[in-house]
Amino acid sequence: MKKEKALVVFSGGQDSTTCLFWAQQQFGEVAAVTFNYNQRHKLELEVAENIARNLGIEHHQLDMSLLHQLAPTALTRSDIQIEEREGELPSTFVPGRNLLFLSFAAILAKQIGAKHIITGVCETDFSGYPDCRDIFIKSCNVTINLALDDQLVLHTPLMWLNKAQTWKLADDLGRLNYVREQTLTCYNGIAADGCGECPACKLRINGLHEYLKEKEGAAL
Repeated sequence: MKKEKALVVFSGGQDSTTCLFWAQQQFGEVAAVTFNYNQRHKLELEVAENIARNLGIEHHQLDMSLLHQLAPTALTRSDIQIEEREGELPSTFVPGRNLLFLSFAAILAKQIGAKHIITGVCETDFSGYPDCRDIFIKSCNVTINLALDDQLVLHTPLMWLNKAQTWKLADDLGRLNYVREQTLTCYNGIAADGCGECPACKLRINGLHEYLKEKEGAAL
């Protein structure tokens, strides 16, 4: 794969940035695509652009504002509260987001000569989002190739990792501090360690603490 080109679905968050560094080790050439769907915080777009520029990565931003119109959720509307209720999908779930992202990423990949698409979806810490499941990715991969009459490959390096293991991967890649300091995961639009209160921040910081504790214990 060292001679092939890959396209990373890139938001500038912990997961997609870790995937970006993973892709750089796996492939000879890496590009990134970020989607503007009028998400809650425009800072996400700036962070993605800054990281791509800093790393010298070919970066594409696609207008997906139709998703904002179709799917009113806490990630597309500032007047909808971020909530998690037992037995229900979180209010941050955007129906069809990954389906659309991967479809458009595949079209772009075909245009730029990338045979591999990397996305940071994860079934271990996925909040119940149906379009983060492995079965969806496999199904989507088949559909994309049938639609485009091609042999693109969807990669999900984080699929079976929890957040602590995702931090370990970033550390193994020599990029833990970069991921911690430069990315944006927070639903309230605060970069790096974030607000510490929203679901995304709690998952991120708890995973980091778990990994650092495990790392410290292994060093003793």
